[in-house]
Amino acid sequence: MPGVLVTGGTGKTGKVLVQVLRNAGVQARVASRNPAAADPDPIRFDWNDPTTYGPALDGMDRVFLLPPVESVDPLPLVEPFLRRAQRAGVQRLVMLGSAIVLPNAPSAVEMAAQVQAQPGGVVLRASGFMQNFLRPHPLAEHIHRLGEIRTAAGDGRLGWVDARDIAASAAALLADLEVDARSDYLITGPHGMSYPQAAQIITAQTGRRVRVERITEEEQAAAHRASGMPPAFADALAAVERGIKEGREDQVSTAVLELTGRPPRTFAEFVSDHAYEWTQ
Repeated sequence: MPGVLVTGGTGKTGKVLVQVLRNAGVQARVASRNPAAADPDPIRFDWNDPTTYGPALDGMDRVFLLPPVESVDPLPLVEPFLRRAQRAGVQRLVMLGSAIVLPNAPSAVEMAAQVQAQPGGVVLRASGFMQNFLRPHPLAEHIHRLGEIRTAAGDGRLGWVDARDIAASAAALLADLEVDARSDYLITGPHGMSYPQAAQIITAQTGRRVRVERITEEEQAAAHRASGMPPAFADALAAVERGIKEGREDQVSTAVLELTGRPPRTFAEFVSDHAYEWTQ
């Protein structure tokens, strides 16, 4: 029976996407490096092991593609998978990309172009995840332990989006092959938000005082490296905050509404749903 292969199927977006698809009666195969034996359709999938590509794709006619994370150059791993997916007859391939192109990541644009060249290829360019404010993300860990957000982004704004809205958008494209789709969607929340504004919302809604500690880009890179990120990725991620500070990433779209029929969640709604995160 045809269905959807969900790479990164145990992650923030993939896990929700699998549930949405299954609730709609669509077969969803959970692909991950450590698949859960209790899942009804798990499959081992490892970007560093091309022998896992074929079994994961077997019988699937749609794919949700989450490229390798914490890499500034994922294309060498993704390219062979795209060729395998085309040979397998995949009819729709939806890649979760980023609205922010990492500095020193020249293959990101090429990877998006290769996905869009696939039959039914679509790229979702998602803005910053609201789930970054939840543990175990380093941002959330710092809020939980010290009650502060350390940032080099100043008062710059980003169109933060809830991963549940990303998943719902992807599901709208993957559940029904008859749905018309563009090759590119910018996926954001309803408005831009700065880190100081996020701190104010968390404080107001939970009673947990959160302050903002303004640091340099170099200090942020060092903090990322200390959290275990690969050095090149840590440096690139810290450099992103310069673009936010300068206003280059303050963009919002109506794509979630177009795809799902409802507006994206606000950060206030997100905080209300996860208030326990900051009150425990």
